[in-house]
Parts: sequence; structure tokens; C-alpha cells
Amino acid sequence: MMGQPRPADDVRQPKAAERLRTLAESDASAVISIPGTRSRGQTGAAGPTHAETRAVAPDGAVIILVTADSPAARAVAAADLGGTHDVTAVLEITDVAPVAVPHRIRGRGWITGWLSAVPRSRHAATARLLDGRLPLRDRHETFLRLEPGEAWTDDLWGASAVEAEEFAAATPDPLSRHEAELLQHLAGAHQDQLTALCAVVGDHRDDAEDADGELDQWDRVAPVSLDRFGIRLRFWRPGGGGFDARFDFHAPVRDVSELRQAMHHLFASVTR
Repeated sequence: MMGQPRPADDVRQPKAAERLRTLAESDASAVISIPGTRSRGQTGAAGPTHAETRAVAPDGAVIILVTADSPAARAVAAADLGGTHDVTAVLEITDVAPVAVPHRIRGRGWITGWLSAVPRSRHAATARLLDGRLPLRDRHETFLRLEPGEAWTDDLWGASAVEAEEFAAATPDPLSRHEAELLQHLAGAHQDQLTALCAVVGDHRDDAEDADGELDQWDRVAPVSLDRFGIRLRFWRPGGGGFDARFDFHAPVRDVSELRQAMHHLFASVTR
């Protein structure tokens, strides 16, 4: 993540497997690529298949809804006809901050493994994994199943490999489904409180003072990520430098109700 600010290591953080599982179950942009396959009339690999509608099965397999004529679906169908069945594939997920900040890409995740078709007899049960986000509409769509072999994540916390067993055992962050809405609300309705936090972090920044020894004032601040352990803010100047600051909650939160209490506690700590 070249150029992406990262905080100190002495803060609580979700494990890499949880971060990747959260990303895999999100609505973040994603594509499936199948190395070595070729489209008719092309000399390179077949084009990627969009894979925004996803879920993770209890055994850790990633379930992906795609169009039946997509490159990935066609490759799987060709493998089935040829008797090879499983197709080696890479799922790449790109995580973009839901608010406008510099370095807006927060991270990427990669899951490599074996891609196969979900039998049509299992489509109704598989659709329920999507929790109503996008039910199967017609026969022009189909489900693919990616069984993870290796996985990596490179995000705001750093780069880490994730074992398939760790990925299967992990659970997504409880706030992930609401994170975009919550961050947008904080950015739009709580700018004064967010700005007040700048004074807190300024006292601990080596570059927080100018040549006259006065506290440097950052022009902009916005929340960039949120999880059950805390919130990350990004401070910057247009055309200038910036940094991230992480604020831990007094205790991990389990839902939006507990988040409200945690944010109230955090804001109160800087206005006393």
C-alpha cells in the first residue's frame, strides 16, 4: 500500500484472517481472474469477471454470483465438459474508503484457490447465504464456488498471509455491514468533534509543531475506517502531508448500539 499512512503497532487490531473475511463478505469491488485461459481471438488471459455479489459459506468457500456468460463461468463450464472440473482462479478484492480522503484505497485482498460451479439444485440454498442482498433472478446468472488455497491481505494494518483454515474460522467484523453509512454520518454530522481529536493527537506527533513551536493545525480530518476495536481518522492538508491516528474504544463493541456509546465516550474525553 505505497503512500498509505499506517498507525503505530501498539493498538488493538483485528487479525489478518478477520480483516480478509470481512472484506470477502463486503460489497467491495472484486474480480475473478483465471490465469492461463484465453478468450476467442485473444492471445492473453481471458478478461476478469466482476464478483461484487459474494458470501462465505460455513466451510470457508467463497460463493460468487456471476452471469452465466462471464469468462469465469465459461471457464468452469469448459473444465466440466473436459472432465477437469476445478479451475485455478484468483479473487482480488479492492477496499475503497466510503468518504473522500487522500489515498482512498484502504486495502486489497487476494484469495487463490479452486473454482467450480454450484449445482443448480443447490442454488436456492446458496442464495440464502447472500442474506437477501441480491437473489438469483433468472437462468442468466449462476453461482460459482471458490475453495481457498492461499490468501493475502495488504491493508491499513499491513501485509499478511492468511491460511485457508484461519479464513474459514474467522468471523467478519460486526460493524462491517454498516461501516460505510456510519463513516459518512460521522464525516457529515460530527466534524467539530472529529476536529477536536486533532488536538489530542497533535501533542504526540513529532511533526506537530511549526518553526515557532506552536501546534500545527491540520486543515482536514475525516474518519477512514471503523471496526469493533476503534476508529481511524485521517488528518491532512490539501496539497500537503498527513497522517492517520487510531482511537481505541474503551471496550470492543458488538453492534451499532454499543458503537454509539463508545463514540459518545470518545468524544466526551476530548471536550471535558
